[in-house]
Amino acid sequence: MDKLKLGLPKGSLEKATIDLFEKGGWLIKPAARNYFPKIDDPELDCSICRPQEMSRYIESGMLDAGITGKDWTLENDSDAIIVADLIYSKISRKPTRWVIAVDGDSNIRTIADLQGKKVATELVNVTRRFFDERNIDVDIEFSWGATEAKVVSGLADAVVEVTETESTIRAHGLRIIHELMESNTQLIANKDSWNNPWKRKKIENISLLLQGALNADRIVGLKMNVESKDLDRLVEILPSLNAPTIANLYQSSWFSVETVVSKDIVRDLLPQLLERGAQGIIEYPLNKVV
Repeated sequence: MDKLKLGLPKGSLEKATIDLFEKGGWLIKPAARNYFPKIDDPELDCSICRPQEMSRYIESGMLDAGITGKDWTLENDSDAIIVADLIYSKISRKPTRWVIAVDGDSNIRTIADLQGKKVATELVNVTRRFFDERNIDVDIEFSWGATEAKVVSGLADAVVEVTETESTIRAHGLRIIHELMESNTQLIANKDSWNNPWKRKKIENISLLLQGALNADRIVGLKMNVESKDLDRLVEILPSLNAPTIANLYQSSWFSVETVVSKDIVRDLLPQLLERGAQGIIEYPLNKVV
């Protein structure tokens, strides 16, 4: 049987990725201290890897495809095939940001003020290219972790660090002076694997279902009944992906109306629907929208 070797990210994105695969249709069972979780698909073999190393394993052919961050494919100057952007995270479900931050009391106000200063980061290559392109000479030092503390302890003048909510940066008393880049998770593939018809089709199917799960993340289905005299008034305020589905109820002057809407508007929409004659409104979650 053909097998696709798939890499899943270790760390903060691990649970969110496993949850996304479950919504996409795969059940992954991680085990403590085991880097090879079981998945209910005989055509897949899974490995857990650090996102920082994922693109290297994929380029070498040790993995056929995997999920990692755009930041790490850029950091490793990877030539892997970018199959899809999958914007999700454990907190905000928005792209993360790599920012340049300094001590809150520092007299450094702009990136030009970092000339001749020391910058600590895990994203060394991207940071070096950024400053080189702007002809700003800085001393870039690799950080193994707890990067924000490097400024507080006086080990660096600035840090380049990733953030979603800025809460950790603010907690260390740091001030952001520049946004370096946005990053998001990506499904990437080995070039040879992508040129293999069976593997490519499998990777494309994974991409399709994961993106379908993400599309459904912020929307819900609504179903309701309405009398014929109120139908037009109801439909005119009812959002939908294309148009609502409307069907006659058996031997009745009532209609069943079904649509898909953003979760964010449901709380304001439901009272309006009731005012326009809707009855028996049902809200239900969606797993995928393809």
